[in-house]
Amino acid sequence: MVPSEPYTVVLSGSGLWTPDNVITNEELVVSYNTWADRYNKLNSEAIEAGRLVAKPKSSAEFIEKVSGIKQRFAYIKKGILDTDYMRPIIPERPEEAISDQAEIAIHAARHAMENAGKTGADIDAVIVSCAYTQRSYPAIAIEVQKELEIEGFGFDMLVACSAATFGLHRAYDMVAAGTARCVLAVNPELTSPQVNYCDRDSHFIFGDVATAAIVERADTSTSGQAFDILGTRAMTSFSSNVRSNFGYVSRANDVDPFGPDKLFHQNGRQVFKEVCPIAIEHMKGHIAEFGLKPSTIRRWWLHQANINMNLFVSGKLLGREATLDEAPIVLDRYANTASAGSLIAFHLYHEDLKAGDFGVICSFGAGYSIGSLVVKKREG
Repeated sequence: MVPSEPYTVVLSGSGLWTPDNVITNEELVVSYNTWADRYNKLNSEAIEAGRLVAKPKSSAEFIEKVSGIKQRFAYIKKGILDTDYMRPIIPERPEEAISDQAEIAIHAARHAMENAGKTGADIDAVIVSCAYTQRSYPAIAIEVQKELEIEGFGFDMLVACSAATFGLHRAYDMVAAGTARCVLAVNPELTSPQVNYCDRDSHFIFGDVATAAIVERADTSTSGQAFDILGTRAMTSFSSNVRSNFGYVSRANDVDPFGPDKLFHQNGRQVFKEVCPIAIEHMKGHIAEFGLKPSTIRRWWLHQANINMNLFVSGKLLGREATLDEAPIVLDRYANTASAGSLIAFHLYHEDLKAGDFGVICSFGAGYSIGSLVVKKREG
């Protein structure tokens, strides 16, 4: 039954799954530089003739300076540092086995369900929202739904680095409208297969992870760490400055389906120049809807793509340099985890907030796309 008035909606639990495998900047640099030296030697004549461009060297210092990243986690480390392979070696599973992405989603989902005090019987819908799914269908969300013994329905959605917040938006809408009592939103970010480890400017950016959140009606929540979702806001504006062109049409195009243009690539400087002002105005406008100012926000859980972007955005919002307490940083150890970054920050840095404290969860990325939630800590 649809309520006459929208239900009060809360984010009642979050979950995080972190892979066992760590890859440091130093490891990546040794692998990439060895590969680049070999490439330049094998193609020396073409490089000297101007038909090819020599591959530049990298360094751990360069990576940390331009990104703030010191390491990243990998679902499968084997193959990534192998100069004859330069990509993760992930064995294909038979169709009757659980998929890689559903498996990591379930780890994070169970963590979120435990924190919210929920079982599969309490949940009506599953949303898997992430930058990539490993197959077109059946939906990863339906596979997760089956494994967790959830009745109802599930679906996948892809909104690049804003997928997690957009997924939470859909969960909020369903609960507020009364079409679901409780929704599980999961973000299994298996990004490493789409990284071009032969590209000096992007081989260090991404890491693998999975996050999850429970969104439900306030009157069903038993969590001591619940947040009222005051509202959501989203915007998109088309840009080709961040792209990943891999898709099934490559077969019909008769092109290399795994070529460099089919993997992640971006015009980083242009993205920074264009996205930062949009994100700042987006968040200012969103909190203003509730009579709030940046100074009244206790914590900003921002998208974790680049340290310079985070510092710029938070600095412009507050009119000064933000502290790590105000705007936590996790990308130094997790790297860019596509849509999951702001949820990692939320998961790791929310328990110290007091009842009545306000926070903003915001992600921004390819599309361009920006999604945000304004939340308020409930009484425990």
